[in-house]
Amino acid sequence: MNTNNDIVQLKKNQLKLLADYRRQLYKNPILKFLFLELTLRCNERCLHCGSSCGDVESNEMTFVQYRKILEDVKKDFDLPSFQLCITGGEPLLRKDFFDIMGYANELGYNWGMTSNATLIDKEKAHKLKECGMKTISVSIDGLRESHDAFRRTPGGYDKAMRGIEALIEEGGFKAIQVTTVLNHSNMNELDALYDIFRDMEIDSWRVIGIEPMGRALQYPELLMTAEDYRRLFDFIREKRMEDMPVTYGCSHFLGYQFEREVRDHYFICNAGIYTASILCNGDICGCLDIERRPEMI
Repeated sequence: MNTNNDIVQLKKNQLKLLADYRRQLYKNPILKFLFLELTLRCNERCLHCGSSCGDVESNEMTFVQYRKILEDVKKDFDLPSFQLCITGGEPLLRKDFFDIMGYANELGYNWGMTSNATLIDKEKAHKLKECGMKTISVSIDGLRESHDAFRRTPGGYDKAMRGIEALIEEGGFKAIQVTTVLNHSNMNELDALYDIFRDMEIDSWRVIGIEPMGRALQYPELLMTAEDYRRLFDFIREKRMEDMPVTYGCSHFLGYQFEREVRDHYFICNAGIYTASILCNGDICGCLDIERRPEMI
């Protein structure tokens, strides 16, 4: 029978191998995820938004520019080997969204999207499938009252849940995921959220902690404590043994106690080795979850 020390030593050995592999990727990166940030505009103004999206000016590339980018990437990379990840702001606010993504689909891209789903109805769900969307991650950040307050959008919870139901009813997507950003004030809603999502026909629930960047820096009282994180990791580890796939997000090394316990893989920062991102103004960076400083562009 393995002791805790044996498990820790096994994880140390595996992480050393992973670190050696990661050093090789510095010289020979492999594109697995290409993020396109279509806009900084959003119909919600979330307290945690790392990009400070909302009713803001957004210097956005045109459809013609995106078409050229999509054509160039297709020439330089093997399309089946990576996923195109569409994000914002709220991508569906772009009037030419279906033109851009329809062209990506025509070129053969495998793509998915992050959305607040408030703009998704039966018609849009059908159009998303028609233009090739394979996966979507929808933000639900607590029960109705806390979700709407956190995202500063009255009625946002109900609109988002209707959007998810429209996607489920449409069917034919590879994965419908719910992502929840936890903060110090909504930790007590974990069990209730699990009960809700377990009874929905979603494919997974991704839980992440609020990050001290962007707009979240204005609300330090929302940052999670060490106790919050331990409670969250214990919750995820327990629920992963039950019916619905629950996972922690990709951020941060979690220590030997929780690595490989709350997600399917060990932590590895993908920025610049597996992941590249194109901002809505055309700037290129490694990852959209990194603070936007000039030296990172």
